[in-house]
Amino acid sequence: MLIEDSELLNMFQEESKRHEAFSILLKKYQQKIYWHVRRMVIDHDDADDIVQEVFIKVWKNINSFRQDSQLYTWIYRIATNECITFLNKKKNHLNISYEELAEKLEDSLNDDNYFSGEAIQKKLQKAILALPEKQRLVFNMKYYDDLKFQEISDILGTSVGALKTSYHLAVKKIEKFLLTSD
Repeated sequence: MLIEDSELLNMFQEESKRHEAFSILLKKYQQKIYWHVRRMVIDHDDADDIVQEVFIKVWKNINSFRQDSQLYTWIYRIATNECITFLNKKKNHLNISYEELAEKLEDSLNDDNYFSGEAIQKKLQKAILALPEKQRLVFNMKYYDDLKFQEISDILGTSVGALKTSYHLAVKKIEKFLLTSD
């Protein structure tokens, strides 16, 4: 049974239905959020930890959700911010640049027991990891999550025009990577 977000939010308002509402919310969004996070941080265990943090924040803050955006947009924004925070902490902890962090993520992709993709999928992931952080976010949200540019704009707080440019540049860089790398 698919429950609309508005009905789900109404359930959260009733103390006796909060746990049921949260359970439904998890079933509805946990897997999507996991893969959104996983494509950014690559490591399965890190993604699991971040997803747990995301849903803790959702639970704690659902009553302050202003409904000026869609519920899943709000959850994606939390997840995206958690990913960025995680990657920045990792970069700062290791005292490395974003490019060096991307190389470490690529190495972890090669060692990932949970990645069962074919060689072409791994090559695509390496191409995506070579992108600057914002282009990688935009590409993942558009290509994998099939979000509209307006939805991505709501999540990232960036204009639709800038997002279209970022996506176009990302696609060109990925094409070049796939055509020139061995």
